[in-house]
Amino acid sequence: MAARNHWDRAELNTLIAQVRFVDSAVQLIKPAPPGKPKNWQAYSKLFIEPVRINAGLKFWAENSAALERAENLYGVPAEVIVGIIGVETVYGRNTGRFRVLDALTTLAFAYPEAPARTERMAFFRRELEAALQFARKNNLDPLSLRGSFAGAIGMPQFMPNSVMKFAVDFDGDGQIDLLNSPTDAIGSVAAFLVAHGWQRELNGAMVYPATVAPHLQWERMLNQGLVASYSWNELKAAGVNTDTMPPEITKYGLVDLQNGAEPTEYWLANGNFFAITQYNRSYFYAMSVLELGRAIKQLR
Repeated sequence: MAARNHWDRAELNTLIAQVRFVDSAVQLIKPAPPGKPKNWQAYSKLFIEPVRINAGLKFWAENSAALERAENLYGVPAEVIVGIIGVETVYGRNTGRFRVLDALTTLAFAYPEAPARTERMAFFRRELEAALQFARKNNLDPLSLRGSFAGAIGMPQFMPNSVMKFAVDFDGDGQIDLLNSPTDAIGSVAAFLVAHGWQRELNGAMVYPATVAPHLQWERMLNQGLVASYSWNELKAAGVNTDTMPPEITKYGLVDLQNGAEPTEYWLANGNFFAITQYNRSYFYAMSVLELGRAIKQLR
């Protein structure tokens, strides 16, 4: 860090000496125990619920101008931005209580045993470096940064590298503040999505409820990465159908939302749905964002 980024080594040693190991970050980062089936209906109820919806209505009302400006500039609908910030932190209510440097350093050097432990530790070392760079660039005390157990920051829960690469000063005050500026958070979410494949021209529905044929030819189209790579005709030929005819010129992916012992839901999803999965690599997450945003929009 000192050699790459021209930090004073003694200053860096003094700073790192104040960092503390956080066992709770290690415990929280551990994957859920195997065996429990995924359940989309149970998961969605955690996010599409009255407290979050009411907070979203208030957030939208208070920030309608910034949301409209972000939609016009980036092409990301207001309900998607509102959905993400609501799912992430209930509009700034739950931004995290951990010192970011403590959490990142703990996970960079004491990540729990896991198949990808080496890669994850390397990831958190890069995030630690980015957090230090961000603090220096913005004249902040690095130890003052607070966030999640994984080191995510502010209303939209950006990791430090994402703050450095994608966050924008959307309120024009000369500083990026994702914790206290809803306007910066709104612009930054939109900028992140555009950088990760959001396409303005894919307007209209992002997902279509689908049915699948019993012959299972469509199964090869599942789990093909977080991309929309099939034409509607290819999906139809494999036994996928939908009541609403989606645009034929657009590519889609087949999304399965498992419901425990109940039947799995299937959806066709376009590229903008998969852009949301780059924010959090989960079909459940992206669908919760869409449903929360839709619920709030319908009540406005």
